[in-house]
Amino acid sequence: MGSLSYGRILAFLGLALAVCAAFAQAERKLVYVAPINGVIDLGLAPYVERVLREAKAAGAAAVVLEINTFGGRVDGAVQIRDALLAAEVRTIAYINRRAISAGALISLAAEQIVMAGGGTIGAATPVQGGQPGAAAQPVQEKTVSYVRKEFRATAESRKRPPLIAEAMVDADVEIKGVIEKGKLLTLTTDEAIKLKVADRRADTLEAALDGLGLGEAEVRRVPLNWAEHLVRWLTHPVVSSLLMTVAMLGIIVELRTPGFGIAGALGITSLALFFWGHWLVQLAGWEELLLVVVGLILLAAELFVIPGFGIAGVLGIAAIVGALALSMLGSGASPQFMLFALVRVGAALLVALIASLVLLRFLPRLPVGRQLVLQTELGTDSGYASAPASDRQLLGKRGRALSPLHPAGIAEIDGHRVDVVSEGDLIEAGNEVEVIRVDSNRVVVKTITKP
Repeated sequence: MGSLSYGRILAFLGLALAVCAAFAQAERKLVYVAPINGVIDLGLAPYVERVLREAKAAGAAAVVLEINTFGGRVDGAVQIRDALLAAEVRTIAYINRRAISAGALISLAAEQIVMAGGGTIGAATPVQGGQPGAAAQPVQEKTVSYVRKEFRATAESRKRPPLIAEAMVDADVEIKGVIEKGKLLTLTTDEAIKLKVADRRADTLEAALDGLGLGEAEVRRVPLNWAEHLVRWLTHPVVSSLLMTVAMLGIIVELRTPGFGIAGALGITSLALFFWGHWLVQLAGWEELLLVVVGLILLAAELFVIPGFGIAGVLGIAAIVGALALSMLGSGASPQFMLFALVRVGAALLVALIASLVLLRFLPRLPVGRQLVLQTELGTDSGYASAPASDRQLLGKRGRALSPLHPAGIAEIDGHRVDVVSEGDLIEAGNEVEVIRVDSNRVVVKTITKP
């Protein structure tokens, strides 16, 4: 009886210990940490939104944004700011070591701000990026006013000094004893705490969590996944410009070569990657996608239905250029940024035109190019039939192109409609041509140069 009671006591103690351990594990807090480093871009917003969703679903005690950035796109920062203000989980900005420009707006949107020693926050006036290597240019007052009000509204929602936030954006804001007119406000760690912009100082993330009552919490760092990395890469200005150039180069080359081949596939693939990346970051919408589809339909009609290159082709290219430009504009885009977007698209189109001229000039001389433009000779020794006698009689005769030859098309020679092919160059309808070679079932012509 005694031994039985002793066994029951041990079992009870074991069960009690297990229950206590379970409760202790359940009560242990969880903190999600998301690094905000480098340039703030639109591809960063979906990442922050995902972290906030996952943290809420896991019942996390807080989400910490570990910030170290010189800024970036205002529209990207606005998207992150909106997500933080609407978050259903406690948000903390840990500035280690700087939150400049767009980084300052993100920090102000968090419920609490902790700064490492030697940190800075501020200097958030919007500027217009120029060409690579050129200095950034100031924007219109309309854009400055928009960003200034975004900062003020964010500070007000988090009970921080709104005038301090405005002074970070607009050099015309003067605060006695803090900043004089004509200078942008940037605060050090001690200054930010003194002016009630930041809540406390902590030189490490662990010290910051400890000071906020989360010292015993489990820290879960959340990296960008492969899709988010890909989206940030696709929307990078250099990569997106390259995709635009390749897309238009492929379309131009496809318009000037027969059938549908590698150039067209490469162009459409590049166009799809461009719009997919910008769709995911909420730059491209249904309007831009519809515009590019209309442009492709017009170009297809120009290529396969309507002879020559006329209004349909011009409208098709204009629709695609417009869709590309609109897909680079975010919220609060200034007229200068709209113009800059058009310049980027125009530059990509110009590079594509030059590259296509060079490519089409030298492509027929290459083995692969000759096959692409149907210039390979197919003789009887290779098992191919010789040219019909009626075609051989056309050698040296002249006529005129009835349809554009790029390079295949139809010409009128000796009073007959004949399927012909040029040497690789585009020949417009109506131009005089001369038969220079008859190979198998191909009649090769060239443009007659008038004296």
